[in-house]
Amino acid sequence: MSLGRRLFIGGTWVEPDHGHYEVVNPATEGVVGLAPEASAAQVRAATAAAREAFASWSRTTPEERAGMLSRTASILRRDCAAHTGLARAETGATTATARGMQVAVAVSRFQRYAKGALEPVEAALPPQIAEAGPMGPAAVTGALTVRRPVGVVTCITSYNNPWANPAGKVAPALAMGNTVVVKPAPQDPLSVYAMAAALEEAGVPPGVVNVVSGADAAVGEAAVDSPDVDMVSFTGSTAVGRRIGEACGRDIKRQLLELGGKGAAIVFDDVDERGLAAAVAGIGTTFSFYSGQICTAPTRVLVQRGAYPRLVEKLAAYAGHLKVGDPAEPDTVVGPVISAAHRDRVEAYVEDARKEGARVVTGGERPALPTGFYVAPTLLADCTPHMRAVREEIFGPVVCVVPFDAATPREAEETAVTLANDSDYGLIDYVWSADISRAFRVARRLRTGGVGVNTTGRNMEAPFGGFKKSGVGRDVGSYALHAYSELQSIVWPGG
Repeated sequence: MSLGRRLFIGGTWVEPDHGHYEVVNPATEGVVGLAPEASAAQVRAATAAAREAFASWSRTTPEERAGMLSRTASILRRDCAAHTGLARAETGATTATARGMQVAVAVSRFQRYAKGALEPVEAALPPQIAEAGPMGPAAVTGALTVRRPVGVVTCITSYNNPWANPAGKVAPALAMGNTVVVKPAPQDPLSVYAMAAALEEAGVPPGVVNVVSGADAAVGEAAVDSPDVDMVSFTGSTAVGRRIGEACGRDIKRQLLELGGKGAAIVFDDVDERGLAAAVAGIGTTFSFYSGQICTAPTRVLVQRGAYPRLVEKLAAYAGHLKVGDPAEPDTVVGPVISAAHRDRVEAYVEDARKEGARVVTGGERPALPTGFYVAPTLLADCTPHMRAVREEIFGPVVCVVPFDAATPREAEETAVTLANDSDYGLIDYVWSADISRAFRVARRLRTGGVGVNTTGRNMEAPFGGFKKSGVGRDVGSYALHAYSELQSIVWPGG
């Protein structure tokens, strides 16, 4: 069997009803492999298998679940080199990114939730004393809260990271005793099938993990609509998230939605040269990290006028030193975007910004490479808050810089907060200032799920998710265990 050519349903590798479609390497435009196209009936079979497996899996001990997740982490680690090559071929990520930020993060997430399976799920509440009254004599009641698995979870994953993203859904869901049906992004499903093979080798029981793929939207729709599904966990665009939310609402299904972002990076003019360099390095990750295909990217830079010329100059220099090219080459920093259609979409945003008056400082032209869906790191200066490129998620290596003026430090804070919050999105924002108290003061007023203060780094135990149209719910760390569980109260009379 060629990995990825069959669906994984009920512990069995199954031939797809609707044949196969080609998975294309974004760098070479060659075919990486053939992915199976499931029928709606096969998706329903997968959800039914997950439903059947739930009764026994949910009653396994935490130690059993921890052992299976830990074994999966070890198997993925053992085969890291092969998985890295597959991730690079499917996504166009550089070797370093595919190895360190995709496969390695998947390994760490399975290991993290092996430990997570052992975290306490019960919490005692203080006893409640009730005076005698119409309802009965005086009494003391005890209470306990217990986190229980939700049931069958459909996990619909994003194309920008086919290892870390599904691992961040599957591992905590399994740790809590749920069963899963994974529907990978159509652009890069082969990595998810490799993950399923590792889970199978680790001894996951039949039906606990199922994988169904397809380029047809009907596959995802069936995985959401199935009556056997209790919860949908989705990472992707706000437009698709809205449709999933509508479908889940009809049957009151639980949801975890991690959607779009348009991260604001606020840079105050009190930053010194060291602080400015840190801001440039952080904002520059939009160019270099997944070629800007990441919802947490600081793509909307709001910079106080006093720091504006220096920031634009340094960002242009930073972008100019990044090698764009073959992701397999060790010195490549910027690989391709996922598809020709997405490249065209990113270029259209840049052209729209140019027409609206933005100044293209660097980039803006397609790199002269023989194959691949490349977009040059592009810096747009002199932007205004109402430009389409400033307001909408581009999901590419494009940074928009919006200068603002303020007569006093307090006015600068007010202006920055107003500009940052003037967005449909609210995933992660960033603040750079030499005054830490000022940075935290501003952070508390930002309507966003996370704020980086003088950093774009992440704490992988901190809750992750967004305000507004950036999503519903939180995951990462122990918060993911909470996301994939329901709270049950148990009450009893005290002695």
